[in-house]
Amino acid sequence: MSQIAEFARHLGHYLPPPDVALVERAFEFSDSAHRGQFRKSGEPFITHPLAVASILSEWRLDAEGLAAALLHDVMEDTPVSRSELETKFGRPVAAMVDGLSKLDQIEFASREDAQAESFRKMLLAMARDVRVVLIKLADRLHNMRTLDAMAPAHRKRIARETLDIYAPIANRLGLNALFLELQDLSFKHLYPLRYRILAQAIKTARGNRREVMNRILDVIREGFSRAGINAVVSGREKTIYSVYRKMREKHYTFSQVFDIYGVRVLVNDTPTVYAALGALHELYKPIPGKFKDYIAIPKANGYQSLHTTLFGPFGTPLEAQIRTHDMHRVAEAGVAAHWLYKSGGQLNLAEAQRETDRWLQGLLEIQSESRDPKEFLEHVKGDLFPDEIYLFTPKGRIMALPRGATAVDFAYGVHTDIGHHCVAARINYELLPLRTELKNGDHVEILTSPTARPSPSWLSFVTTGKARSRIRHYLKGLQQQESAALGERLLNQALATLKVEPESIVWERWESLAREYGVKSQLEILADIGLGKRLSFVVAQALTRASDKGDEASAGAPGSAAKPGALTLRGVEGVAIQYAKCCRPIPGDAVIGQFRRGQGLIVHVRDCPTMRKQRVDGAELVDVEWASDVQGAFDAGVRVLVANRRGMLAEVATTIGDADANIDTVSMERPDGGDVAMFFSLQVHDRRHLAHVMRALRRVPDVRRVARART
Repeated sequence: MSQIAEFARHLGHYLPPPDVALVERAFEFSDSAHRGQFRKSGEPFITHPLAVASILSEWRLDAEGLAAALLHDVMEDTPVSRSELETKFGRPVAAMVDGLSKLDQIEFASREDAQAESFRKMLLAMARDVRVVLIKLADRLHNMRTLDAMAPAHRKRIARETLDIYAPIANRLGLNALFLELQDLSFKHLYPLRYRILAQAIKTARGNRREVMNRILDVIREGFSRAGINAVVSGREKTIYSVYRKMREKHYTFSQVFDIYGVRVLVNDTPTVYAALGALHELYKPIPGKFKDYIAIPKANGYQSLHTTLFGPFGTPLEAQIRTHDMHRVAEAGVAAHWLYKSGGQLNLAEAQRETDRWLQGLLEIQSESRDPKEFLEHVKGDLFPDEIYLFTPKGRIMALPRGATAVDFAYGVHTDIGHHCVAARINYELLPLRTELKNGDHVEILTSPTARPSPSWLSFVTTGKARSRIRHYLKGLQQQESAALGERLLNQALATLKVEPESIVWERWESLAREYGVKSQLEILADIGLGKRLSFVVAQALTRASDKGDEASAGAPGSAAKPGALTLRGVEGVAIQYAKCCRPIPGDAVIGQFRRGQGLIVHVRDCPTMRKQRVDGAELVDVEWASDVQGAFDAGVRVLVANRRGMLAEVATTIGDADANIDTVSMERPDGGDVAMFFSLQVHDRRHLAHVMRALRRVPDVRRVARART
């Protein structure tokens, strides 16, 4: 009890007595609930929640947050329910504890599923109340500080999770001191030998550097004194993990990394920051291209500072950070500075708070579109890593995106509708394709068309979670619509085989069948048919009550019932019908359709060797034929064997273009060291068009052989 008494005295410095009493009640309840439980280290379990609350009290978190910290494990490890917590401590405290509790009561297919769902729940609770993630980060920090008691395999798993997820969240929220400590602790448990060697090397090098560092600091202080600038100047130590990462990324030796000195300059106001920068540049020459102004353009987590790299004494680089005292507090405490300094009235955290709220609201939007926890985790992790670029909209607004972001990411960052309808980008007033990677300082304007829509290929190059989730959500909706249209065509053919008019099926029968299948609507049943999840003939029988359930089951077996008439292919079906890449069917080929669960109908040529190898079940096959008015361009492959002479590729390509075919890709090889084999992927209208192209190629001088290439 002496621990809680000491803790309560500390809280009394910034909390009123009623709030301290709430925290004490939470401690007593938690102590009672966890009585008899011990940590792996052998300590009573209550020492953990008390340590978490102590960490949070350093950020001056409010009483409700501290109470939730003391109670954060009671729902997970004891029989206490949320309603009981709500009765004793109020709804906000109970909601925070619930958001922090893992989902141990639910069975998951794997540890990864459980981790992803638990993380999703925490982030959504955090989006409603940022105190949830502050408590979780303090909880993780204490667990990492006491990780030695765990088995080695558990240590590595927890350390990897911390490095991949929790440290980036701390950085995203501006909790710099916490971010650096979590990185170092993770490194220590992931690579203990490397950690020990580097820690010893840094300790040794620090003694050798001290004299040089002190001399640099004295020179800078004297320079500021002559310029009349009142500043606090200190040396800036590199963390063990930052040294390790720089050695890995830049392929530096330890001596190269540790030859870089760092100083931090703190002044009273923003104009003095720029005056101090000028004074520093008078003392030491700046290295070109190594200056960053995060005051004019703050980072998304609210961080503000000037960064410059100088030619220091003896030619060694000198990295300097210059900021005000208030900026330094935000840099260290981030969003937690809202509690830490709100009583002082000097710190304006409005912009940092707005950026944090914007990011958290973005999580809620992504969640509404990503029901799969793993997919949600993938989207969020993409947004957690801090290497950002800053871009300008046509109206001069600044937008921050992750490094590697493309014009499509920018379009979705502006507005979802702009992303859905974008067709090109004007980057620095030059028209460029949507997959163009953006660079820091680019001026970006997005061009749209009302008829444009997202392409599945965009998923291969977008980097932001928002863009990825919006594209996937749109394509899922589009796939359902197109799959339902395909399913309706298949069902109508099955009903025709049973000599039933589709219009004769009453709405009540559809509702009854939806309840029987456990789906919400007729649309879902039709989409399932189109995606191959249900057989059209079975659904037709169920709708017409033509048989009992035993007959339904047999109807799905190969050859058990007459197949409906062949489905006609028009060539413009969209995502519900796809043309197989293994055999590349084109109009005029004899074709057959294969249902792939979740993918819809895949069209193959009838003698496709890949499909023969798969030994496809007859129930998955459906007869298809080309419509007389088939439209569109289809992929076809052509292999051309030519003499090895200059200009041959140009002649062949020109001939293909003159035959009104588009070349998609081309590759070449020399199978016997003499003639050259050229492989062209073309877009043609049908077999007659392909035959016309091949006849034209045979007339080219030095073309030895022309053949269609299926793969």
